[in-house]
Amino acid sequence: MASLRKTNRQTEGDALVETPDLEEFIGYNLKRAYVIVQTDFRRALGEDGFAPRVFSALSLVVQYPNVTQSGLARMLGIERSGLVAIVDELEGRGLLKRTHVPGDRRVQALVPTDKGRKAYLEARAAVRAHEDRLLSNLSDAEKATLLALLGKIRSNEE
Repeated sequence: MASLRKTNRQTEGDALVETPDLEEFIGYNLKRAYVIVQTDFRRALGEDGFAPRVFSALSLVVQYPNVTQSGLARMLGIERSGLVAIVDELEGRGLLKRTHVPGDRRVQALVPTDKGRKAYLEARAAVRAHEDRLLSNLSDAEKATLLALLGKIRSNEE
């Protein structure tokens, strides 16, 4: 496969070199883009803000109150054991509470508190502004295409 961008670059020694082979890999470019997005996300939400996984979990609990922990883990695409720390953090901050599911006391459902709903709305506005700023060089059609392409990649999830 030919390089996506065969441009000359300056190295520290000012020697011109060909673009590294890594630039040909979509995964590499996705990771580099993700680092930029994640860094700006954290900056946008501030020092005491949510990490991306915590924001995602709160978003889903607000949108799907009474979701079970297992259901939330499936929606996030993570192991249930990995969700425990996220739920503990949200519960510790008073943003959600665990409740028992009627008919099965072994299963816990998650319900947002009023404080959690408010915190989510504020964080969602900050995330929207972060994405608008970060992706300002893309047209609406390009953003839609990017979302569609990422959705195609995600459709390969098991």
